[in-house]
Amino acid sequence: MIPGKRTAMERYLGMDVHARSSSCCVLDAAGKLVRRDVVETNGRALVGYVKLIPGNVHVCIEEGEWSQWLVEILTGRIKEIVVLSKAWKPGAKSDALDAHELAERIRTGRLDGAVYKDPRRYTDLRELARAYAMVTQDVARTKNRLKSFYRGRGVDCAGETVYSPRGRSQKAQGLPASMRQAVEFLGQELDGLQAVKAKAEAAMVAESHRHKIARLLETAPGLGPVRVAQLLPIVITPHRFRTKRQFWAYCGFGVVVRSSADWVREDGCWIRAQVNQTRGLNFNHNRRLKAIFKGAATTVIVHTRHDPLREDYERLLVNGTKPNLARLTIARKIAAIVLTMWKREERYSPERYRETSVA
Repeated sequence: MIPGKRTAMERYLGMDVHARSSSCCVLDAAGKLVRRDVVETNGRALVGYVKLIPGNVHVCIEEGEWSQWLVEILTGRIKEIVVLSKAWKPGAKSDALDAHELAERIRTGRLDGAVYKDPRRYTDLRELARAYAMVTQDVARTKNRLKSFYRGRGVDCAGETVYSPRGRSQKAQGLPASMRQAVEFLGQELDGLQAVKAKAEAAMVAESHRHKIARLLETAPGLGPVRVAQLLPIVITPHRFRTKRQFWAYCGFGVVVRSSADWVREDGCWIRAQVNQTRGLNFNHNRRLKAIFKGAATTVIVHTRHDPLREDYERLLVNGTKPNLARLTIARKIAAIVLTMWKREERYSPERYRETSVA
């Protein structure tokens, strides 16, 4: 080292965060334990603790309820923060061991399963989309519970008639008097939830339209204002994905091949055996994003007539492809189209993007 010139110290902080407390472990560049502390889980305490650590601080946390909040309050105060997806590991477990493992992983660069976080983009839209998804799930649960009363008494409840006040009152005549009040309570809950859902959807779409790209993506086949509003805070930026195949893997459309006992010995040499290989889709993906594109594919198949993607779907069926696999192919094409539209910031054109969506 040149005399008089100092190099910045590197410190690696692993944080195992819980509702009340956060276990912290700090390692130096050689992996030596510098300090281990327990800090109260609140913004002022965690920021103050980070400021006490000298040098360049690299923070590693696990994906969870607090990860987005921690990224927002710590970004700009440290050199780096990495969020890792949770992974089960055998052996002893404690908060101190988990924090040490996180610090060791960021020190050695073992960052498999890193989760992308951006504290500056789509912050409000992310929370509105999350609330809308929760309310939508509550509506679906209440509908299922309501119909269970009718099915339990052999009353036909097919369709959506029982979801309206008038339809419920007509169907309730076939129920015992002891069950009618319970059905009425669930009906009132459903009416309230549907009103809240409509307000949440309007607020989410209005926030989405504050971003120019939302209007462009809504022109994509099968995507409307609601799906685009859910899509934006998940993907955040299309430039995270260099190719459409990387995006397919993130959406759960990546095809993987699994095999075992691939090699056999013949005439003193090892040769690859002719074994059955199992093909399937990747497990590690964003489930909501997969639902968005599969829903878009269903919309194209069911509600469009003269669309190139609908023609591709019918062509696949004629060639013997199973309907579920044909729908998957259309979903992959829509995902590729959306990725290209987003990168180019252009509206959808069937002729221009036909070659883009080819698998």
